[in-house]
Amino acid sequence: MQELLNLIDIRGCMVVADALNCQTKTAEAIINNGGDYLLSAKGNQETLMKDIEDYVQDEKLRATMKFAITNEKNSGRLESRQAFVSNDIDWMDTHLNNWFGLSCIGAINRRFTINGVTSDEWHYYISSRKLSPEDLLFYARNEWSVESMHWLLDVHFDEDSCRLRSSNSNENMNMIRKIALNYLNIYKNESKSKRPFSKLMLSCLCDCEELLKFIIW
Repeated sequence: MQELLNLIDIRGCMVVADALNCQTKTAEAIINNGGDYLLSAKGNQETLMKDIEDYVQDEKLRATMKFAITNEKNSGRLESRQAFVSNDIDWMDTHLNNWFGLSCIGAINRRFTINGVTSDEWHYYISSRKLSPEDLLFYARNEWSVESMHWLLDVHFDEDSCRLRSSNSNENMNMIRKIALNYLNIYKNESKSKRPFSKLMLSCLCDCEELLKFIIW
């Protein structure tokens, strides 16, 4: 990723990255190339994550943070997201020295309710930009959308195991897979079908007439 950052123009952009790329050198490369970062802090940055977690999970300190909440309902799934941010990070002396441009910490609490069963998870972040809680929700949601697409491509097309050596062929196959997923999405939304992607794809594989329905829907 650090090599890639030197090849593209990120001036004025917010670079959002998962825990794998939550590294001090990556943060520095983003700032040096004119961008800002929003990085997810997890186990690979254990001390950083623990310090943010302790701060956020202290009810008195969390009450001083700015927050926003969104609620969504989709196909019987209820999801609530609460975002908390703080630009008051002078107490993070060590981290301020290590993380170039660090200006903000944040957390998002995601709660899912499916068939009456609720799960609860927390995500912790650092950013070089002083974010509002609405900003944090926006950027994090966009990153989750990318991760969701990657997950679908891997689950249904086993994309991570693809052994094509040509970068051009890989790009073309990636686009074709995404087109196929878009056709499936359109069909499911328009037809109100409750069948999972895997069964719809199997139907198309076994019956050309069935495949035609998806293409001309």
